[in-house]
Amino acid sequence: MLIKHEGYQKVFQEKKLTFGLTIPLENHHKQVPTMEYQIERAQLAEQLNFKTLWLQDVLLEDPTFEDPATGQIFDSFIYATYLASHTSSITIGTAATVLPLRHPLRTAKEVASIDRLFPGRFLLGVSSGDRRKDFEGLGIPIMERSEWFRDAFDHFTRALYNEFPTHQSRYGKMHKSNLVPKPNQQIPVLMTGYCQQTLDWVAEHGDGWMYYPQRPEQQHEIIQQYREKVRTFHGQSFRPFIMPLPLDLMKDPYHPVEKIPAGYRTGRLGLIKILEKYRLVGVNHIMLGLSQSTRGVDEVIEELGKEVLPHFQ
Repeated sequence: MLIKHEGYQKVFQEKKLTFGLTIPLENHHKQVPTMEYQIERAQLAEQLNFKTLWLQDVLLEDPTFEDPATGQIFDSFIYATYLASHTSSITIGTAATVLPLRHPLRTAKEVASIDRLFPGRFLLGVSSGDRRKDFEGLGIPIMERSEWFRDAFDHFTRALYNEFPTHQSRYGKMHKSNLVPKPNQQIPVLMTGYCQQTLDWVAEHGDGWMYYPQRPEQQHEIIQQYREKVRTFHGQSFRPFIMPLPLDLMKDPYHPVEKIPAGYRTGRLGLIKILEKYRLVGVNHIMLGLSQSTRGVDEVIEELGKEVLPHFQ
């Protein structure tokens, strides 16, 4: 039961808003990140009560894509293990693992291994993917990713939670064989976007929903739709709503609110007002992205942790 998953309970609480940071923790804009000082900044984030560090799952550099920097460069599961081993309590999550591009047995073994090594600290965000070059590189038809995603999710779940399952899919066959290790508990799975499925499917199978940044009034409408679907499949059981938010936090606390792509440029007083609006419409967790920051990332993390997060604790 997810109620026993320490990280899930710490990060996601009904009617409350918590915060995480997306890796890399540097203001690289659209350049390839250096990946320097990530451990020091991750430890700083942990000390300042950020709840989660979020990792992307990108395989190939594509200069034509809007984010050519290939996520945080390193493989997300390997880097999750690295970050977890250099911190003590902060949760590590993927936003999001592209299921069609990873064999579900490998995914299950890697996820279970991380959970056994760092109990209650890992959250698995999953998606169907949208980077054409990654699909081309692995020889997987991007236009069929809806079916590949469902097959991968089903194969992954059966292998992870069943003893000696009998199952066959496009990914292979399990018969008189068993995945080891098994996780300590159920691993929270957070759906990203629609995963090329319906909202009903997302609400039924996900332990939470990550959706793209929109203005609070737009986000409110889609959150209401999601909550209704969750009630259909899970009654009054709580499922969190999560969103990313690019941020350029200005030094002047009174700096007016300005829009930047998918996010905001503002001082901390304007930011607090924006975040409160998101909390009121039902957002439970925000992944703050600092890649577009015009200030030093250490300074921004420090200000957020000391001057912004306490308003929501």
